[in-house]
Amino acid sequence: MQIEIFLLACLTTLYFILPAYFSNGGALAFGGGTPLDFGKSDKKGNHWIGDGVTWRGLIAGTIIGIITGAVQGYLAPDIISEIGQYIITPIITDVNSGILIGFLLGFGALLGDALGSFLKRRLGIGRGKPAPILDQLDFIIVALILVYPIVRFDWLFLVIAIALTLVIHLIANSGAYLLGLKDVWY
Repeated sequence: MQIEIFLLACLTTLYFILPAYFSNGGALAFGGGTPLDFGKSDKKGNHWIGDGVTWRGLIAGTIIGIITGAVQGYLAPDIISEIGQYIITPIITDVNSGILIGFLLGFGALLGDALGSFLKRRLGIGRGKPAPILDQLDFIIVALILVYPIVRFDWLFLVIAIALTLVIHLIANSGAYLLGLKDVWY
């Protein structure tokens, strides 16, 4: 029974944070164009954020996060009627909350990615170079910080979200690399 509860907690956690994942992937797929920092550099010639974080990616990714949350909100009554009594992690309950949560998770994921890029530039880590843990978790941590005032969650949810993100990030980035969407597999 404990394993079933844990698996359900993993599934509902994953379902809840889908707007962040889809937003992050959408920014990669639909990005390009003008960098978020407009190509500005510091006195050493290092970009503030980098060319990989773009306005088009930010806007497209945020819209994808909102749409994902809205769809989750639309599906919520059916999901809650089926497994509601077993849900132990946050869940989107209707379209309006889905839109708000989708925005916060989606925009938060992209803000986290931009902050991670900014930190990498300050640390002298070039674009495409690895920064273990920062590369994998920047987007989900900021997304969860932005949504926390609206949806409270416990430590189990946070641990599951981080663990799932580490695994899914590796799988997704490896797939994007194989498809030619990314220059590196990590």
